[in-house]
Amino acid sequence: MSRLKHFEVIARQHLHILFIGVLAGFFLFVSSAELYAEPFKLGPQKCQECHKAEAKVWAGTKHATSFKKIHKSKKAKKIVKAVGGKRMKKAALCASCHYTIAKKSASAKPKLVAGPSCESCHGAASEWISIHNKKAPKTDKIEAASAKGMIWPSQLFDVAANCNSCHGLAKENLTGDNIKAMLDAGHPMNADFELVQYSQGSVRHRFYPPKVTENQAMTPAEMARMFVIGQAANLVSASAAVSKSSHAGYKAAQQKKIAAATKLLESVAGQVPAAGKVVASPTADNGRALAAAIADKDLSGVVGANLPKKFK
Repeated sequence: MSRLKHFEVIARQHLHILFIGVLAGFFLFVSSAELYAEPFKLGPQKCQECHKAEAKVWAGTKHATSFKKIHKSKKAKKIVKAVGGKRMKKAALCASCHYTIAKKSASAKPKLVAGPSCESCHGAASEWISIHNKKAPKTDKIEAASAKGMIWPSQLFDVAANCNSCHGLAKENLTGDNIKAMLDAGHPMNADFELVQYSQGSVRHRFYPPKVTENQAMTPAEMARMFVIGQAANLVSASAAVSKSSHAGYKAAQQKKIAAATKLLESVAGQVPAAGKVVASPTADNGRALAAAIADKDLSGVVGANLPKKFK
């Protein structure tokens, strides 16, 4: 073989190896992108197919009705401008709490389809909806769907933590500068957010067996458990958020939540040691442990006087 032919063969071999490497890298990139793709929301219409009664309740709430009007207010426009945006529906910072951003598929363009809706509370459904819709024992579905990001109504600590992320201005994508700009422009900061008061008012949708057609009110024992768990979530959220911003109003609101939650949890710690652990170390794991510890307890005799008389 001539020297020229020899070099041609080697060149073809190298090109072949390079091609295989590039092809392998491409498939590795695609599979990795699929593997680590973020769950996305599908929109409330996917839930309405089965949860008709719940959807009817939601349609009458401010969460639903705000979609067509909240962006039109002068205050909203001022706040959006303060964080560097032009329109509320185009500002990702605002949309993450005030809207449901849905996609038809992982590669599809995201679209604002509603105000806060089902997945705002129960988690983006792209990964768990097929599990949730399966005909299988509920205990199996709870475990499998939870692993994919679903927050079930029975997982009260996680529900409360999710509420706090928006109602407490504690969402991860909010920076200290964002918070200062928003509050200075008039964004509300609700230091008195309390889970029972907010979840058992206009947004209540408790259509559980055996009375699946009745929007059931909570018993005093159920409200007491939710109240305690909600205060634990308040403490965990506020303890982590208090250092997010140096804004005096923000810090004061978070400290107020910490003080109220600490006082309440200390009042039940004698009966439920897990409450004291949340005070000593306000973590999500300790919050969930407290929720599990009081799952069958009636604490209405201890915290009944703290339960709201009116709901929002």
